[in-house]
Amino acid sequence: MSEGGAMDVRSQMRPAAEAAAAIVMDIREEELDAPTPCAGWDVRTLINHLILWSGRGEAAARKRPVTGPGEDHDFTAEPGWAGRYAEQVRRTADAWQDPAAWEGRTTLGGGDGMPAEFIGGILFGECVTHGWDLAAATGREPVFPDEVLRVEWERLVPTAEMGRRYGAFGPEVPVPEDAPLLDRIVGLSGRDPRWKP
Repeated sequence: MSEGGAMDVRSQMRPAAEAAAAIVMDIREEELDAPTPCAGWDVRTLINHLILWSGRGEAAARKRPVTGPGEDHDFTAEPGWAGRYAEQVRRTADAWQDPAAWEGRTTLGGGDGMPAEFIGGILFGECVTHGWDLAAATGREPVFPDEVLRVEWERLVPTAEMGRRYGAFGPEVPVPEDAPLLDRIVGLSGRDPRWKP
C-alpha cells in the first residue's frame, strides 16, 4: 500500500467501524444461527470473528502483546455482545489514528508479524466485507460512506490475489464494471453480491 493509500485507509477507519457497528447493533439474537456468504460460517461465527480480531487489531495498532480469549470463545453467549463489539471496533479504529500504528511491523497474534500498514488494511477491509456479509445474511441493506468504499476498492484491487493465495477470499465473482462499487468489492473478494440466505 502506498503512503497515500495508508493515509486514506487511516482517515476512513472510523467511518468504516461505525458502519460495521451499526450493522452488528441491529442484529437480533434469533438471527445468530442464520447462514452467511462465508462458507460454513453462521452469523454467530462471523460476529465472534469480528469481535476477536477487532480486539487483536487494537493491540496490533499499539504494538502490544495479544491477550484475552482465543478463536474458540463464544462472545455472543455473553450479554451485551453487540454493544461491546461497537465499543471495541471504535477503540480499534481510534488506535489506528496514531501515525505510529502504521510504522514498522506488528502482529495479530503470532509469528514475526507483518507490515503494520498491511494489518491496518486488513482490519479496515473486515469492516466492509464482513459488514456486507452480516447485512446479506440478515436481509439488511448495508450503508457505507462512499469514501469508505472508494478507499476499500483501491486497497483491495492490488491485494485481492494475495488474499486468495492465503485462503482469505474465494475465487473472484465476475461483476459488471458499471455495478455499484460495493457489489464490485464484494465480487472481487470472492462473494456473490446477489447471495441470499
